[in-house]
Amino acid sequence: EGGLVAPMPGKVVKILAAAGDAITAGAPLVVLEAMKMEHTVRAPEAGTLRALHVAVGDQVDADHLLAVITP
Repeated sequence: EGGLVAPMPGKVVKILAAAGDAITAGAPLVVLEAMKMEHTVRAPEAGTLRALHVAVGDQVDADHLLAVITP
């Protein structure tokens, strides 16, 4: 619960928030590069970003846990 997962395989090119940040619903958190395009992964709900499980440069598979947000 509260987990934000990668929608597709790709490379993490930007991280736009840090653990402990207050997050609004729809806020951009992670940018993935896949198929030579950038895809922004956004927060599904408001809360606090409790943990990031990726770093810039990481290659991730689809459904890889990127971050945890708690209300």
